[in-house]
Amino acid sequence: MTKQQVSIAIDAMGGDNGSDIIIEGACVAAHKHNARLLLVGDVASIEKSLSRCNKADAIDYEIVPASQVVEMTEKPSEILRTKKDSSIHVACKLVKEGRADAFVSAGHSGASVACGMFIIGRMKGVDRPALASIMPSEQKPFVFLDLGATVDCTPTNLLQFALMGNVLANQYLEYPSPRVALLNIGEEEGKGNSVAQGAYTLLKQTKELNFIGNVEGKDVYTGCADVIVCDGFVGNIALKITEGVTSTISTLLKRSLKKNLLSLFGAFLAQSAFKQLKQDTDYSEYGGALILGLKQLGIVAHGRSNAKAIESATSIAITLAQKKTTTHLQASIENNLCLEI
Repeated sequence: MTKQQVSIAIDAMGGDNGSDIIIEGACVAAHKHNARLLLVGDVASIEKSLSRCNKADAIDYEIVPASQVVEMTEKPSEILRTKKDSSIHVACKLVKEGRADAFVSAGHSGASVACGMFIIGRMKGVDRPALASIMPSEQKPFVFLDLGATVDCTPTNLLQFALMGNVLANQYLEYPSPRVALLNIGEEEGKGNSVAQGAYTLLKQTKELNFIGNVEGKDVYTGCADVIVCDGFVGNIALKITEGVTSTISTLLKRSLKKNLLSLFGAFLAQSAFKQLKQDTDYSEYGGALILGLKQLGIVAHGRSNAKAIESATSIAITLAQKKTTTHLQASIENNLCLEI
């Protein structure tokens, strides 16, 4: 059975590496999954990038003009008011109008979330959106959310995040009964501040969730849970610390391996293991963060994304659009709206 063709709006002007990288990655994904692309941005720049892309002639695409570009220093509220013809604004408008099933941007993450909320709109029953990312662990990938969309949360917000993360782990990672955990300062029930304690109560009584309790920071990457939930303040700090530690360990390891000939010889013998480690921890394998809680899908890729990362982000958008994941997310929220502390 042939999968339904979906359309993805691509913010061609987002990212640090130019439109060539964005279009190359998006075209590869579209060709692989038989999707249609709506390439949004400066027409001349997009046409030049398409001329350099060897997959462009093999896919279905349309160029949608957008005269403005969002700068990383601009505030999301200002972008909404003053840059209505920016590539991210236009991409979200295409989704709202039904011309696209999802959007992908490697630009301003705050603008992507804001435009998603105020142009596409939130799902019924979702108070605030969450940024969710597929992350590697010692055992298998897991869903980590919120990574920065909502910094001040209520227990109900965290319940909504858990329900959406649960659907994502089931739909995309294909885990039949994802283990859901709450990131906290201790494993025991009753730990944490009032928000964490309230969220624990809600998560525990939600029959749809396979809630396994609290997990501490040291256990996030052990593979003990398939979905880990926290507020955006904690999640963003955890993510940035992870990026920093990974970079530091890599620097220290390279420095140690260069100390003497024996270390260099050992590094040569272990290069296949190093290659596998790089692949397992490479952000480009996972694409970007999904904005969950919108009426349709949005994905925010890292600003420094390479073509592989854009390909991964676009592939996730295509796959989830084909599976009608937003329908499953909405159903999960509606089925659990009656829960209160």
